[in-house]
Amino acid sequence: MGEAPISKEEFLDRAEALRERIATLGGKDIDIVAVTKGFGAWAIGLASECGFRMIGENYAQELAAKWLELDMEERKPLQVHFIGGMQTNKVRKISDIVSVWQTIDRLSLIDEIAKRSPGSSVMIQVKLTEIQGQAGCDLSQAGDLVAAANGKGLRVVGAMGVGPQGDAESIRAAYRSLVSFADDHQLKTRSIGMTNDLEVAIESGSTMVRIGTALFGERPSR
Repeated sequence: MGEAPISKEEFLDRAEALRERIATLGGKDIDIVAVTKGFGAWAIGLASECGFRMIGENYAQELAAKWLELDMEERKPLQVHFIGGMQTNKVRKISDIVSVWQTIDRLSLIDEIAKRSPGSSVMIQVKLTEIQGQAGCDLSQAGDLVAAANGKGLRVVGAMGVGPQGDAESIRAAYRSLVSFADDHQLKTRSIGMTNDLEVAIESGSTMVRIGTALFGERPSR
């Protein structure tokens, strides 16, 4: 699995600082997804050992390789959230690992997940920026994807988005548009907010934040 570059004590200190940061915003019921992408399997093992139950990964091949390094006791308590852009042909590789697919943005992905992992929990990823190639569906299409996923027997549990670059007000406006969509479709989970913008996200109505750097440090270059 490889040796962790940070100690358990250091990780616990970071986790406590993160929880305090969230608590100051009144976010006591915020779920934390520990984002282990880009780190070795040690990060998943460390998060699990320290009480984190939700981990986030972005790449199918990386997740599958790490999973093989973990023993059953390490895997057992974990809920794996896939939070990266997903190629339809990669779903099969990790369909028996992923608990929640957060990045649903097109019909073909809904069809493939329903085929490979019937009844799975999914979130609709809404595009919150104007950047060309940014993942996510347009807000105008998101409701149709909710209906399509429900129709295929999937459990639509929330909406997910990546905030835009810019000032706090532009980020807040983007996040509030996602929260409004989630409210309109009775979606309980709003997966918005990362290390650098979690304050704005929580103030905007986030119920789940995806945190890597604040827990594990800077990610090594790929």
